[in-house]
Amino acid sequence: MTTELTAQVCVVGGGPAGLALAVELARRSVSVVVLEQSGHFDRSFRGESVSPDSVWLLDRLGLLDRLEGSYQRMHHMEIMDGGRTVMRADFERFPYPNPYPVELPQPALLSALAEVGEDLPGFTLLRRGTAVGLLRDDSGRIGGVRARTPEGEVTVRAALTVGADGRFSKVREMSGLPYEKVPLERDVVWLKLPFPAEWDDRTYRVRIRGDQHGLFIPTHPDSVRVGFNIPKGGLKELRAKGLTALYERLDLLAPELSDAVRQEVTSWSNTSMLDIFTSVVPRWSMPGLVLVGDAAHTLTPILGQGVNHAIIDAVTLAPLLERAFAEDDGAAVERATEQFQRSREKPVSRSRRLQLRQEKLFELHSPLGGRLRRSLYRVVDRSPRLKLRVLAGAYFQLQKPGPAATRRATQPHTGT
Repeated sequence: MTTELTAQVCVVGGGPAGLALAVELARRSVSVVVLEQSGHFDRSFRGESVSPDSVWLLDRLGLLDRLEGSYQRMHHMEIMDGGRTVMRADFERFPYPNPYPVELPQPALLSALAEVGEDLPGFTLLRRGTAVGLLRDDSGRIGGVRARTPEGEVTVRAALTVGADGRFSKVREMSGLPYEKVPLERDVVWLKLPFPAEWDDRTYRVRIRGDQHGLFIPTHPDSVRVGFNIPKGGLKELRAKGLTALYERLDLLAPELSDAVRQEVTSWSNTSMLDIFTSVVPRWSMPGLVLVGDAAHTLTPILGQGVNHAIIDAVTLAPLLERAFAEDDGAAVERATEQFQRSREKPVSRSRRLQLRQEKLFELHSPLGGRLRRSLYRVVDRSPRLKLRVLAGAYFQLQKPGPAATRRATQPHTGT
């Protein structure tokens, strides 16, 4: 037996993009059904870094108070290359209403979004619902989704279907929208360890030695997420060398973690591998369907841009759809999705370019390349204005700086 649901919008994917969009639509009296294939929000090793702009948005949306005690505000970023600090950023120096990124576990964020949504009329979250097909009319227009649940098949009929199902989007595949997957030169092995006593827990750390680099992210409440590079497709080779090879990587990059990694990582099941690539989707929409978040623009882990762009996508698209549905004109929804892409493409492209430049720096591992990389970091570090300009491209695309704070931010700063 097939159950039928009807809504103005069907969102496939209950991640940050999908749930934030659904909540914003329901707040605007747009009926929405969210299909989430998991029965829970336990998303280990998923993006937990939330950029300052998104923290600012979460505050404006009334969610930050709900999340009090669930996140950690970050104050600094430190890059060490060859054992020496080559760049340090102090977020408090940035002249924006909210200058701080936070580390926020996705289960807490998604649970808060779901709780807000469930209090709104017209919001339906269908857990353990997996999209298996798109509904199309004779013209090819998408009219909703067929989904599989433990209780049987569900058909959701909607004027607009939203693919918010991540970097390996099934909706994108089923729609036939063309895209290009661009693999990068590395993958990342992730693991989680107890936070070392000698580190402060408000600093992002990047450690580089030759062709090895690692990212060390304080994680609420008392852990550190560690990601280190391996050659593209190199996990099998690393595993063949045994856990000793993994331990030695951490010994090289962060000897402060040497004891902890041996105690905590006793099998490869204690790790996770992230395939690093970016996806370029020329068209994010077609009649009756639009892609958001990673489904529309997969980015790399650098500077934690995935969650940031997912939330900005949601708050950008929701008011456009509200106005389009108020017009009661089918073509208005298509115009809204096209306007959404036009407004979001440039910020996404800026973040992608910044990430790809950083990827190129990671690849400079010859002696000459290493010296060049360290020199570039030091040039940026010595110029507060240049540092602000570089990081603003990733962290501050929505907030407007204040003039007094701008003067403070561009003055030399020698404190810690």
